[in-house]
Amino acid sequence: MSAEEMSIRPSVGVAKHVSSHPLSPLSSSEISNATRLVQTLYPANTGLQYKVVTLQEPKKAQLIPFLDAERCGGKPQAIGRRAFVCYYIRKTDKLHEAVVNLSRQRVESNLRLGPSVHGPGDAEEILLVEKIALQDKGVQAELAKLKLPKGTTIISDPWIYGSDGVNDEERMYQCFLYMRDPHNPDYLDSNHYAFPLTISPVIDAVHMKVIRIDLLPTGSDHSTKEPRPFKIPPPNEYTPEYQDLRADLKPLNVVQPEGASFRVTQVGETGKVVEWQKWFFRVGFNQREGMVLYDVRYDERSIFYRMALSDMVIPYADPRHPFHKKAAFDLGDVGAGVMANNLKLGCDCLGSIHYLDAVLNTDEGQPWHMENVVCIHEQDAGIGWKHTNYRTGTAAIARNRELVVQSIITVANYEYIMAFIFNQAGEVKYEVRATGIISTQPIDEGLQVPWGTVVHPGVLATHHQHIFSLRIDPAVDGHNNRLVYEEAHAMPRSDFNPHGVGYTVNETLVEKSAGLDINSDRNRVFKVQNTSVKNPVNGKPVGYKIHAPPFQKMLADPSSFHFKRAEFADHNIYVTQYHDGETYAGGTYTNQSRGGDGVRAWADRKENVKDTDLVLFIQFGLQHSTRVEDFPVMPCEIIHVSFKPVNFFDKNPALDVPPSRQEVNRSTLLSSEEHHQPGLEAKVAEQGDLCCSSKL
Repeated sequence: MSAEEMSIRPSVGVAKHVSSHPLSPLSSSEISNATRLVQTLYPANTGLQYKVVTLQEPKKAQLIPFLDAERCGGKPQAIGRRAFVCYYIRKTDKLHEAVVNLSRQRVESNLRLGPSVHGPGDAEEILLVEKIALQDKGVQAELAKLKLPKGTTIISDPWIYGSDGVNDEERMYQCFLYMRDPHNPDYLDSNHYAFPLTISPVIDAVHMKVIRIDLLPTGSDHSTKEPRPFKIPPPNEYTPEYQDLRADLKPLNVVQPEGASFRVTQVGETGKVVEWQKWFFRVGFNQREGMVLYDVRYDERSIFYRMALSDMVIPYADPRHPFHKKAAFDLGDVGAGVMANNLKLGCDCLGSIHYLDAVLNTDEGQPWHMENVVCIHEQDAGIGWKHTNYRTGTAAIARNRELVVQSIITVANYEYIMAFIFNQAGEVKYEVRATGIISTQPIDEGLQVPWGTVVHPGVLATHHQHIFSLRIDPAVDGHNNRLVYEEAHAMPRSDFNPHGVGYTVNETLVEKSAGLDINSDRNRVFKVQNTSVKNPVNGKPVGYKIHAPPFQKMLADPSSFHFKRAEFADHNIYVTQYHDGETYAGGTYTNQSRGGDGVRAWADRKENVKDTDLVLFIQFGLQHSTRVEDFPVMPCEIIHVSFKPVNFFDKNPALDVPPSRQEVNRSTLLSSEEHHQPGLEAKVAEQGDLCCSSKL
């Protein structure tokens, strides 16, 4: 990324004492203050379009001593508050990023970024693009050729333009057009994805005008046809009022008569600390990643410094123009924070709920208050551990209570339900549920193609991949960690293994930054260890292992723009040495990006990652081969990555969970069946003989 540093005026204002915690998100006043200071760099009538105004996290070298002192009850040395600001000069392609020192009331740096570097979309801009596409005279003329019924409502879905290297240097949007059910045009929640149209305008995002109108291929080749009278298919609605709802489903209530077992503490105006069942962590929220967890500890022992979803890409399978550019980098192109839902009590989360609000920014640089973007609640996850002594019939059992920290984003047609889930055995899980409506496009009647599935008359749902990158900054009993992978190997037949049944489990140390893969045939499992802290039982290094599901890596050719841009999508795990600012696996700016400034490039430095401060990027995903059952709204597809202690504790850490008892659970008996296994026990007699007695 090229950048040209602009001149900075002297500091403006006077230094202020800022009492917010260094990891707390920016407050409303801090956002307003940051944009005001940036505005002073320009003449008063200069319009600025603010893409991102967020916390500039302190350098890790500063923050570690602060957190250590805080943890020990000492008085940490104050760390100044800074804001990161990304903005355009309006009606130009001049993208800038600035760092504002809020404690000293000055702009510390202001860079104009180079060509082919584009900022993310924002809510106001996307709505404006929709409007411009539909008001364009040329678009209206093309729509007229479809001979749609009078009163038909047209819907525009703007997509980030993507990259193919063909006249794509300027920032643009590609709009895909749909219509509501023309026989029910006033129904605002009509599923317009059941009515895709063949007209696709392209918008210049600088001058905000239509610069091209693409016609979509609807056959089995690249050819297109002039718009013709549209044959209207039947509607395909998903909302409850259009369904014949089941009548035999009884209520299931989640009741906690004594309230929740977790505690949320407000720290300053925007900081949140969560404590639950020996867990402690801070919750942040920002425009790009949405929710972020910091300083994650169990029973006062450090495990993770920072956890957040870093990136995601959804590349589509259709090779024809303009579909070949469809590769959504939803976090970098728009942002998980911007797209977060206002979660509804009793719908998105059940039980005793605590909600967290957030403050982001509008394109004018004003605070944007977002309510209920994170919900925190407990859930029962079945049995945590159990053993029944079959000789006595005595069962010891504890249920697995989980703490869920959840956020949901809507990306036009798709929903992603994302959650960090903690349990009482020292385990953390990151879960993604994909739902919503699949992206659709028109197809000729009676035609089938191998890159998608017809899900409704004249409607094609293209196959696609969902590839996520979870960034984990481990701190397993400290910050000097290493990555190893464990494999199980069969022993060769020998005098020692005459029956050929033996096998061993061996570890391999990863010494240099690299991209690595899971091997299910060898049960390859990656572990983060701290060799300076030994388990008191077996003397092995304390650690945490990573359980990530195997997935098909990006199918796009390595020379393609899809592959070059999605730097994380070719390996299950990347490990790099920690560097401040290397946060986003696909690079900081993914909008029409070219690649070369993400995790693949960082790993190629081949830096030492042995017993040092390292970072992991863990990839997981779905190959979404579409099906009729995914339409008009798809059932949740669920994937998760889990982190489990390995020789971190001296026994099962959930042994102290109170046993599961009926007087607490208050279950209702519908049927009864006793289960008791007879057995045989032996007692040692005085002479050492065993005396056996039957339990029958």
